[in-house]
Amino acid sequence: MQLTAKLIEVLAIQTGQGKNGEWRKQDIIVETDGQYPKKICISLWGDKISDANLQLGQYYNYDIDIESREYSGRWYTDIKAWRIDSANSMNSNTGNTKPPAPPAPLDMNDEDDTGLPF
Repeated sequence: MQLTAKLIEVLAIQTGQGKNGEWRKQDIIVETDGQYPKKICISLWGDKISDANLQLGQYYNYDIDIESREYSGRWYTDIKAWRIDSANSMNSNTGNTKPPAPPAPLDMNDEDDTGLPF
């Protein structure tokens, strides 16, 4: 899944020891565009932390995996980035730093409605 959003915060690196050795994790907070912007916490693991070279206020394309797992009757969801690219590289000729606007909502009151979903 891909998400385009503005980086608004970079949290401290967390480290620990697991069964496969030492691990490093860094959470970042991004904000989507649109009428109702959403803030999302994305985790970077291992070498992705140093490879990212992120700057606050910039838009990036985040290739992410979303995974939920159950522990003691509760569910926990992780969003992990496996690739991050600058959204500006797509718009380098225009100089635009914002991603394109989302498509307009569908008009469900169309008079030519045949009852088919397509």
